Amino acid sequence: MIGTGALILLFLLSSCGQKEADLGKEVLIRVGDRNLTVLEFNNAFEIAKIAYDDDLKEQPEDLRQAQIKLLNELTVEMILLDEAQKTGISVTDAELQKAVDEVKSDYPKGEFEKTLLEYAVSYDSWKSRLKNRLIMDKVIDEELAGKITITPEDISEYYQNHYQGRDLESESGSTSEDINKTIVDQLRRQKAEENYQAWIESLKAKYPVEINSELWEKITGSKRIEENENTVGEDSKNG
Repeated sequence: MIGTGALILLFLLSSCGQKEADLGKEVLIRVGDRNLTVLEFNNAFEIAKIAYDDDLKEQPEDLRQAQIKLLNELTVEMILLDEAQKTGISVTDAELQKAVDEVKSDYPKGEFEKTLLEYAVSYDSWKSRLKNRLIMDKVIDEELAGKITITPEDISEYYQNHYQGRDLESESGSTSEDINKTIVDQLRRQKAEENYQAWIESLKAKYPVEINSELWEKITGSKRIEENENTVGEDSKNG
């Protein structure tokens, strides 16, 4: 499962061949009617850089791997945002502010803002990406995890494998109903993780992914895109 906390500081690269201003306007990823430009990819990568070691620039292969990882993450993000729009899933201002407060609470006062300034990432840009992550989590919870069926047999097998012989009510002070709910939640999370990739692939059939391979090679110096091998048409290549 994609956890919000692990991806809060989601998203370095140097463009080449064209002037940065011109290259930045061109479409790198297209998913349905949703486009992501080179500039938007670069901005996302600046945020991602926060989570990496400072010597990332000195390791070309590590840099490419980080770029590929981000490309795949952004592609999935665009797919899930399209699905959210189609299904009416959204995040309220109160939900967003709660998540912002939780992230900032992990830092000494003022240190979070200093970290963003250090990497030249605007607070609004970071907050916007956080909102996207929250929407994605909601889509996963409602469209994947929330639709997984847990049978009595599943619960019984899980209990026997993990709790058999333990007096859980005495250990934790929980009731049998609480224990049952915990098992159901754990099973749902486990099955969601097992089904996640197949579910994403099914969404890709609904929202075809197109990657501009010529732009990608200019950005990374490599043609390798891993999972995504499609390229966009000439119109997109010309911005």
